[in-house]
This record gives sequence, C-alpha cells and structure tokens, in this order.
Amino acid sequence: MSSKALSMDIKRRGLLLVLSSPSGAGKSTLSRLLLEKDDQITMSISTTTREPRPGEADGVDYNFVTIPEFEDLVAQDGFLEHARVFDNYYGTPAAPVEKALQQGRDILFDIDWQGTQQLAQKAKGDLVRVFILPPSKDELERRLRARAQDTDEVVAKRMSKANQEISHWAEYDYIIVNEDLDQAEEELFSILKAERLKRERQTGLLSFVKDLMGEED
Repeated sequence: MSSKALSMDIKRRGLLLVLSSPSGAGKSTLSRLLLEKDDQITMSISTTTREPRPGEADGVDYNFVTIPEFEDLVAQDGFLEHARVFDNYYGTPAAPVEKALQQGRDILFDIDWQGTQQLAQKAKGDLVRVFILPPSKDELERRLRARAQDTDEVVAKRMSKANQEISHWAEYDYIIVNEDLDQAEEELFSILKAERLKRERQTGLLSFVKDLMGEED
C-alpha cells in the first residue's frame, strides 16, 4: 500500500454557479446569502469600460479598463462572456476564472440569459445554471414596488421585460420557485452541495481510490 495517508480532503475542480431571474424574483438576495454563508464561493469580478462610481475600487467591485484595452481582450478571446450595455462594455475575463477553478474555488455569476448562453459556449462543463422564478406575476410586481427604489414607469418596464427573461427558463439546469426565501435558500445550497460532489469535479478521486484499494500510483 502507498505510504501516502488517506485524506478526506479530496481535490476538486471549482464550478461556475449562475443565478438568473427577472428583476424582483430574489436573485440578488439569494446571492448575498450564499456569499455570506459559504466561504468556498466568491462573486465574479467583471471587467468594464465605465467610470468607477463613488466607493468602488478597481479589482474589488470591477476591473476598470479603457475601451481600447477592452477591445484588445475581445480580440484575444480573453472573455468568457461580454456585452455592451448602453455606452459601456462589460465582460468576464477568462484567465482569473480558470485559475480559480483549478484551485477548487467556485465562482458566482449574477447575469442574464444572454450572458449565460455565452458562458455555456465557453465553459459548459464547469457551468451550473439556476433560474429563480417568482411564485406569481402579482407577487413579482408587489416585490418590485416594495423595494421603493423604482418609479411606476420603471416597475412597468421591469414587468414588461419579465416575460422575455422567464421564457428562457428551460435553458437552465435547475429551477427554484422563490415563494419562501428560507426554502429557496435551502434548495440553492442543496444544488451547490450536490454539484460539488459530482465525480467528474472531484479530480483527486483517482489517487484517493487507489490508496483506498491499496494500489500504487
């Protein structure tokens, strides 16, 4: 038998956890709870050409770059996904994501269905897609109004856009209907735990099983 001691700390490859939903369905709240309670997952840091807002720090909130720098990265295929939003560009840089995955760290993405489609083209094997649905349209509108952040006009636009976003639900691996936040949180953690245990993500299993069976490397 190998002299190497058996260890339950089996090396694994990280995963990319995407949460998408129409505005008001609870995606941001669930993301915050996940980041607060699980130290194995971190939020994806996007690269953007927009100017930093007060209190934002480069490399913490976003990676701030110029438009030519962003375009150079696009030309070098340096993004897993990218998009233009109004007059600014946003993208997920590929290199730091791959480094994190190799180190067994998970990355959380709060993006829409379009960004998710791009991620699926570049990193489908690492991707876990979760779509958050509201229990009803009435409840979705109630939550939007309860936030007291948007005008009636903005709420109406968000409600109008909700159908388009919800129509992409079948492109996701898991669906959570967020009627009760505690239950939705429990379901999200269950998904993450199960995905971490998948055989193909546990890259250290081969050597672990060899040791377990008394085989030499």
